[in-house]
Amino acid sequence: VDERCEDLRDVIGQQQGKRALEIVAAGGHNLLLIGPPGTGKTMLACRLPGLLPPLSNQEALESTAIQSLVNLQTAKTRWRQRPFRAPHHSASLAAMVGGGSIPVPGEISLAHNGVLFLDELPEFERRVLDALREPIESGKIHISRSRAKIDYPARFQLIAAMNPSPTGHYQGKHNRASPEQTLRYLGRLSGPFLDRFDLSLEIPLPPPGILSQGTQGEESSAMVRQRVLAARERQMLRQNKLNAHLENREMKSCCHLRQEDALWLEQTLTQLGLSIRAWQRLLKVARTIADLAEAEEIERRHLQEALSYRAIDRMLNHLQKMMA
Repeated sequence: VDERCEDLRDVIGQQQGKRALEIVAAGGHNLLLIGPPGTGKTMLACRLPGLLPPLSNQEALESTAIQSLVNLQTAKTRWRQRPFRAPHHSASLAAMVGGGSIPVPGEISLAHNGVLFLDELPEFERRVLDALREPIESGKIHISRSRAKIDYPARFQLIAAMNPSPTGHYQGKHNRASPEQTLRYLGRLSGPFLDRFDLSLEIPLPPPGILSQGTQGEESSAMVRQRVLAARERQMLRQNKLNAHLENREMKSCCHLRQEDALWLEQTLTQLGLSIRAWQRLLKVARTIADLAEAEEIERRHLQEALSYRAIDRMLNHLQKMMA
């Protein structure tokens, strides 16, 4: 991995955010970070490439071929480093998914085998975000124009960051937005699009005094990456793919639950009002947590941790109760 990747050690505090990043790196999952400005959401997201294994020769050739179509060149010393693309929220549909009279790849294809980071998520056009739903599931994008029809690869990890309300704060003395205003703000993101995030997490303001402690005792990216690589190896030996890419028919054998845990999970998800897709994604996250713990079976504690990364569901439920 390129030594110039930003190091996780530089992030002070935010232990749950770092843990979520480790899970995401290990299982290939999508992550939504929610928090007020200045909490380190972007700082965390930019450190994901440093936790990922380098590109294989095949992956590097694929990424180089895509980049050559838009005249992007990667330095020879960095050609095995995973792509990290961070388009501005003003990006058009064609810029994001690809287009033109002779279709060229967009940001999602330039992020193939790497990371697509969307900062200020609700500021993106809704139709641009909804166009990501299909490639997130299929790993490719079909572009049809009068002069050409073409499929480009687009297997990327989606990491997004957003404020919890239009004022930047969700609760506490800094929040000046009404529940109606906050729901309207969150309503810019469609339910089916939000369902594509395997984990969503609140990144709070750091408590007083923590910044003065410095980075002493913080884990480096290299230390976390060793656990990530071990968990990925377990997945490859078991199913020859990352947990995030498991198909429904594969989940019965790979994500088996004890009967009492399955009943508990079903009751919990019913209370939260989660969709079937959210249930499937939660199981995949729990499987990754189990792999990081070197556990053969998914246990209750793995399910409980996976449920702790459902911040957007908790926010929406809380706001809807306030409105009732």
